[in-house]
Amino acid sequence: MAETSNSPALRVDIISDVVCPWCAVGYNQLAFAARRAGVALDIHWQPFELNPDMASEGEDLREHLAAKYGSTAEQSAQVRAQLTELGEALGFTFRFNDGMRIYNTFQAHQLIEWAEERGKGHAMKQALLAAYFTEGKDVSDLAVLVEAAESLGLDGAEAHAALESGKHADSVRQREAFWVQQGIRGVPAMVFNGRHLVTGAQGVENYASILEQLGSAAKAF
Repeated sequence: MAETSNSPALRVDIISDVVCPWCAVGYNQLAFAARRAGVALDIHWQPFELNPDMASEGEDLREHLAAKYGSTAEQSAQVRAQLTELGEALGFTFRFNDGMRIYNTFQAHQLIEWAEERGKGHAMKQALLAAYFTEGKDVSDLAVLVEAAESLGLDGAEAHAALESGKHADSVRQREAFWVQQGIRGVPAMVFNGRHLVTGAQGVENYASILEQLGSAAKAF
């Protein structure tokens, strides 16, 4: 691995949702490529809700995908198998099940912003991805969110109060709106150095190529 201590970190804004499996895959592919190339990343997680109007009780995931995208049960099973395999290769565990539900994530994004103020936004994002995809938890449930905060050594009572008060609600809405105004309609979407947009989970080799191109462009100046 190349030495990175004398190199400035590459800023990457990742627009994503905590119930988006391809967001988990895309980030881990990027992180793997960066570790291999010895590139330091300065990750900034940006909020995006796949289903901002979803009811508090959520929906059955398979039924939701069928209604929203027209996915058949066979197609859904194939994608789940693909995601599970990709995740395993990257060190991320997907545990899909037939009764899995998808939830509203507005409060989850507020929690990430709250944690970011305490230097743990990235860790919180990872904790919530694992809570949903690995542990099968309801990431719209206040108790689950407080538990995630406490798992990172953060004050659960403070997290609970911040979520109950909606302290970060307006900020999250504004940030979501900003990215939609920039043309983001699907996630993951990654913006490198504030100007290079890459959409979708590109794969380790493609991310490695992107990092190499950005590194070469930086050296040209």
